[in-house]
Amino acid sequence: MFDEKSAGCILFQIDQGIIKFLLLRYGLGHWGFPKGNIEVGEKEKEAGIREVQEETGISKIVLIDNFKEKVHYLYKRQGKTIHKEVVYFLAESIEKEVTISFEHSEYKWACFEDSLKQLSFENAKTILNKAHQEISTKYLTL
Repeated sequence: MFDEKSAGCILFQIDQGIIKFLLLRYGLGHWGFPKGNIEVGEKEKEAGIREVQEETGISKIVLIDNFKEKVHYLYKRQGKTIHKEVVYFLAESIEKEVTISFEHSEYKWACFEDSLKQLSFENAKTILNKAHQEISTKYLTL
């Protein structure tokens, strides 16, 4: 059982044959992908799409079929250990302009190699690798 469950999306664009991923900086801390808590009665995909819009201002995305990855981690809040699950979907962004939420201090569209270097956590890097493989297989081998 999880204390918290969130959903988000790994957003990408293909610009002149280069895959670029959207990364967000949470406050002055870690870099990651758009995500947030699933609200009561909300499905995972709905939450992922909503969180992208709330955290980036991007509303025009296309979800990639059959990509759903989960990460689990523990963190502390008010002295209590929280077990969290985050479900990520892969989505192509049609929009380039980003308007970050109050939760974030920076954003960047970065190529795969730069994204790997920028991401703060290993579980995010693992999911990025899977996303990159999925995109490369579906889009760049045509």
